[in-house]
Amino acid sequence: MATAGKVIKCKAAVAWEAGKPLSMEEVEVAPPQAMEVRVKILFTSLCHTDVYFWEAKGQTPMFPRIFGHEAGGIVESVGEGVTELAPGDHVLPVFTGECKECPHCKSAESNMCDLLRINTDRGVMIGDGKSRFSIDGKPIYHFVGTSTFSEYTVMHVGCVAKINPEAPLDKVCVLSCGISTGLGASINVAKPPKGSTVAIFGLGAVGLAAAEGARIAGASRIIGIDLNASRFEEARKFGCTEFVNPKDHSKPVQEVLAEMTNGGVDRSVECTGNVNAMIQAFECVHDGWGVAVLVGVPHKDAEFKTHPMNFLGKVA
Repeated sequence: MATAGKVIKCKAAVAWEAGKPLSMEEVEVAPPQAMEVRVKILFTSLCHTDVYFWEAKGQTPMFPRIFGHEAGGIVESVGEGVTELAPGDHVLPVFTGECKECPHCKSAESNMCDLLRINTDRGVMIGDGKSRFSIDGKPIYHFVGTSTFSEYTVMHVGCVAKINPEAPLDKVCVLSCGISTGLGASINVAKPPKGSTVAIFGLGAVGLAAAEGARIAGASRIIGIDLNASRFEEARKFGCTEFVNPKDHSKPVQEVLAEMTNGGVDRSVECTGNVNAMIQAFECVHDGWGVAVLVGVPHKDAEFKTHPMNFLGKVA
C-alpha cells in the first residue's frame, strides 16, 4: 500500500486521565518494526476490561493511553521478518499472543506465552520499548498490545490472527475476546463431562459464551448466577437451564448451589472479576471431582480467602 513505511495520521479515542471521558484526537501511528504489523481497524467493540482499566480503580494507572482489544481489521503493512501475514489480510487482534517458540506455546497445556502473555502494565512495544502512537511528538501508551480504539494500530505479529476474508468483521470482532474467552474457558479448560452440572458466574458476553460452551460440551444443567435478573431470559438462548440471583437468598450462593445439586456442581466458570464471585465459584464445586475455572481479572489488591480444607477436595 502507498502508506507502507510512512507515518499515518488518523483518529483515535485517547484516555488522558483515569475515569475522564475519552477524547477523539488525531494521532500519528508509526510504521511497524521487525515482527510487527500495522492494521486498519474497521470494527471494535467495548469490553468491560477496557472500562476497568480506564477507571484505574483496581490496576496500575498508565495514561495517556489508547484502549481497545476486541476488534477486526485489515493488514495495512508488515514489518521486517513477518511472513505469515500480508497487506490486505483480514485479521483479529489477540491480547494473549503466541511467539510459537517458548515452552508455553509448544505445550498443549497452556497459552501463556513467555513473550506475549497479557501484560496490562506494559504500554510500549516489546521490540524496542517504544510506543508507535504519538501526538505532537508525545508518546501515547498502548493497551495489552492491541489498542483498537484507533483507526490504525500496530501489534506484534504474534498478537494477530488471520481469518477468512468472507467472515463479516462487524460480527466476528467479538471473537477476539469475549466469545473465545468464555467458550474456551468451558470447552478447553473446564471440560465438563456429558450430563454434568455447570455453574456460570456472570452473564455478560463472556458468561454467555461460557454457557454456550457448556451446552456444546453436553452439560445437562447449566446454572446462571447474576445479580441482574434481566439477563436470565437472554441467557436461556445460550444454554442456561436455571438461574440464581444471590440477592434472592439469605445464605451464601455457594450453599444455595450445593443444596440444588446434591453437594455441589461438577464445574463452575467465573466471568466477573469480582473476588467474592471467584470464591463462591471455587467453593460451590463438588468435592472429589469439582473444577472451578476463574476467568475474571480481579482488583490488584484483592485477596482470595477460603478455608484450607477446601483445597483438599477441589481443583481450581
